[in-house]
Amino acid sequence: MTTESIHVLHARIVSGTGGGPEKTILNSPRFLRGTRWHESALYLHAPGDPGIEVLRERARERDCPFFTLADPLPFDLRTLKRCADLCRREKVRIWHGHDYKSNLFGLLLRRHCDLELFTTVHGWVKFTQRTPLYFAVDRWCLKRYHEVVAVSQDLFDECLKIGVKRERLTLIENAIDTEEFRRHRAPSASPLRATTPPGRLVIGAVGRLSEEKGFHHLIRAVEARIAAGDDLELWIAGEGDQQQRLTAQIAASPHAARLKLLGFRNDALQLFEAMDIFALSSLREGLPNVVLEAMALEVPVLSTRCGGMESFARDGDDALLVERDSATALEQGLARLTRDPALRQSLATTARAKIERDYSFAHRMQRFADLYERLLARDR
Repeated sequence: MTTESIHVLHARIVSGTGGGPEKTILNSPRFLRGTRWHESALYLHAPGDPGIEVLRERARERDCPFFTLADPLPFDLRTLKRCADLCRREKVRIWHGHDYKSNLFGLLLRRHCDLELFTTVHGWVKFTQRTPLYFAVDRWCLKRYHEVVAVSQDLFDECLKIGVKRERLTLIENAIDTEEFRRHRAPSASPLRATTPPGRLVIGAVGRLSEEKGFHHLIRAVEARIAAGDDLELWIAGEGDQQQRLTAQIAASPHAARLKLLGFRNDALQLFEAMDIFALSSLREGLPNVVLEAMALEVPVLSTRCGGMESFARDGDDALLVERDSATALEQGLARLTRDPALRQSLATTARAKIERDYSFAHRMQRFADLYERLLARDR
């Protein structure tokens, strides 16, 4: 086996500060340092988007080589040329796409830059007017990639349905740096709860403020539990196009003081440590990193049966699952958890053990290294 250094470029288009895939992409290079795989990240972004500077700082903190290109149009040949120039200059051998546009660019660049094509499918969750077109482009691209990784069983099954060859498709679920995500204090001892009355439970949620995250259902569910007499408070961290709608929904609530939109946060560890319960109210998901982070930090998880969560979680063992797209189902799950501290502790303990056993980031990256080897061996 040759020991030459191989440059793997993770490519992604992003708006704002991105989402779950960023946690995987920016964390990956340091876990392969010392091997022959040299990884870096390329982010395409709208000109002037301030979120790219936040991502640049996150990359710096994780020692991830980080390239950016302002991309003004849905499809701009000038951007494609700049990608080609970067690939040649940096001697990129493997193009690792993470979305429809980076997958398309990889195919267009392949012959000109002598690239091997690898992609990770994170999920198709945010719907816009252009979504059907984007999905069609991605489906066309995925069937032509040399190696495809799906991060959840539902995405694996969907890739098979659209024509990705089984021998080129691998299921590798998201993972966590279990040393970084380790609890150091009880929720009640968190400095973030300085104004939270003793005995009150904090329900936490983290994610993009968009329709598919179902935060409007979660707000209604918490409202109902407060009205029923439970001493609760809801914190939702994130930003997005539903912020105005959710702000108005909270303002109209008789319990508005206990329903908080925190905006963008860069203190994820501290935020999770402050939660008594983590709630995932999504209508559609793959396997969300935020769930793995909550579990790693021993926060009991209440989740809808959305996408990858159905096959990932064991209901009543390491998480509590309820039907999706239903405020009533979320309320019933909250009622069960808020009134049963023993169940909360059991879920948290079992979930932490599961993450340590099956979802460590180091193990995940070794599997990627094995697939990179397979990709190059297939080409020979």
